[in-house]
Amino acid sequence: MSEAAARLLIRVGRLVDGSGAKPLDGAAVLVEGERILAAGRAADIGTPEGATVIDAPSRTLIPGLIDAHVHLAYSGIPHKRAFRAELTELSYPAIALRAASYARNTLRHGFTALRDMHAPGGTIIDLRKAIDAGHVEGPRIKACGRGLSVTGGHMDQPGWADHTEFRDLTRPCDGPVAFRQGVREEIKRGADFIKVNTCVSVSRTPGVWCRQEMTNEEIAAACDEAHMQGYMVASHTSGDEGLANTIIHGVDCVEHAHFCDERIIGLMVKHGTYYVPTLLVNERNFDFTPEEQGVSAGSWRWLNAAREAKWTSLAMARKAGVRICSGTDAGFMLEHGPVNWKELALLVQGGLTPLEAITAATATNADLLGIEAGRITAGKLADLVLVDGDPTADIAVLGDIDRLRVFKGGKEVH
Repeated sequence: MSEAAARLLIRVGRLVDGSGAKPLDGAAVLVEGERILAAGRAADIGTPEGATVIDAPSRTLIPGLIDAHVHLAYSGIPHKRAFRAELTELSYPAIALRAASYARNTLRHGFTALRDMHAPGGTIIDLRKAIDAGHVEGPRIKACGRGLSVTGGHMDQPGWADHTEFRDLTRPCDGPVAFRQGVREEIKRGADFIKVNTCVSVSRTPGVWCRQEMTNEEIAAACDEAHMQGYMVASHTSGDEGLANTIIHGVDCVEHAHFCDERIIGLMVKHGTYYVPTLLVNERNFDFTPEEQGVSAGSWRWLNAAREAKWTSLAMARKAGVRICSGTDAGFMLEHGPVNWKELALLVQGGLTPLEAITAATATNADLLGIEAGRITAGKLADLVLVDGDPTADIAVLGDIDRLRVFKGGKEVH
């Protein structure tokens, strides 16, 4: 194949490059192979001989969107008991095959990369390998394997019958040495990063919403082991002192973190911590009654308290300059694909501009995942979304699949 035949030129009405810069009107992007060769004013780039040309004067080109918090192993079924039982009826190969369809559907909706935040066994690690090898089509995936949790903790929950035993469904650890071993096991299996569960929600006492789950020594040991081997650490968190200790003892990215205060936000700034507020999954709870979800009165109180607190936390984080990411928690309460864009809409509802929300879901998320995408600039991977409309004026246009043309590595997704 000749060099010219491998080139694609996209000319658009406006270009949002992911950096947070003002959109550029009358722009063009030249792609060669899987990477961007040039991006800027259409008049400056011209029309290279032999390039395939897409002329879209009324459309906007943005980087491929990234969801920094998904669970591809889960279906999004809303009832808690059904959710718990779901994976007991599927073999791990079946989970991986189903996850492949979820991943591809999410790609078709404009999300060219995902960060998977826990799955049994190595199901999503293996799916990532299959996508990278070209065996199946899907977005770029970064997977943690199994999240690490204390025995009986958030990702090793009680309530199963005494005779029930699962293999590799979760990875409970107890003590600093055990957490180091857990980190090593997930890295050996092929994890791209490590997830821990440092602090969790509580609902038995109204007004007390969080408690620390891991000890400070356990948090520090997990982070030290992961960092020593060159891996980042993300944590499921709720807030208060447990969240503060999570940041102080080395976690790189906090998930959820609805209950923040000025001290915690200051710690995020000091330590350069990424923040994934997962607004959508909290809001999703209110599409159902407590009975439809199978949640207790205490849990319903917690959900309402978190619903109020998360907006205050987001506003403080934005004001302080915290690195805000976009992640939905899809798979838990949420289906994969059609609703992922709504996290951006909620970021806008929470005070970000549409351009800031797009930046969170592109450049900032790409930095978090450590992938060469998220920005439309020379040398980056050509993960792109051509949008019929202007998402910087109306973020909701990202929710209409018929208005999107998606490119991963320079190739259009059909």
